Amino acid sequence: MGSPVYDDVVEAVKLANSGSAPAAAAAPAASAPKERTKKLDPNVLPREAVRLGLSASNKEEAIRLAGQTLVAIGAAEEGYIAGMLEREHQVSTFMGNGVAIPHGTNESRGHIRKAALGFLQFPGGVDWNGKTAYVAIPIASNSDEHVGILSALATVLADKSKAERLRTTTSVDEVLDLLAPEEE
Repeated sequence: MGSPVYDDVVEAVKLANSGSAPAAAAAPAASAPKERTKKLDPNVLPREAVRLGLSASNKEEAIRLAGQTLVAIGAAEEGYIAGMLEREHQVSTFMGNGVAIPHGTNESRGHIRKAALGFLQFPGGVDWNGKTAYVAIPIASNSDEHVGILSALATVLADKSKAERLRTTTSVDEVLDLLAPEEE
């Protein structure tokens, strides 16, 4: 989204999808493990932005549902959805491993009210330019507030069993737990 941190997260997701986990996720720490806690900012990914068991006939419908989720939680205005569709025409937001990260163009940022993410699950899959997306994580952001969750997503995708849980869970709590970034 025009941010170097976003680009780093996209690269981490792509590495996770290729089977080459990022170095930090792949190599265990040499020292004793530190105690970590999980905390998810409900302002960035609120419960009501997690939508499970959806269906969409094509990627445009999935992107519209993703955009409507951001509008419903007050993160964006309706005009942002057009920016999300335009971004998809410019470059695919499909990241691999069944995950798409739809977001708007830089020009559509004026329609963003606050930083937030959504989580939309499509158990039957959605054709995304010949690939199948089971999860769409829409982003509305003018800052890097969402990066912790996207980093957690990259880590989850590196673990095939956790990635499968995101695609198949029927529990909002499980999604929120899986996407909660670990803190020291």
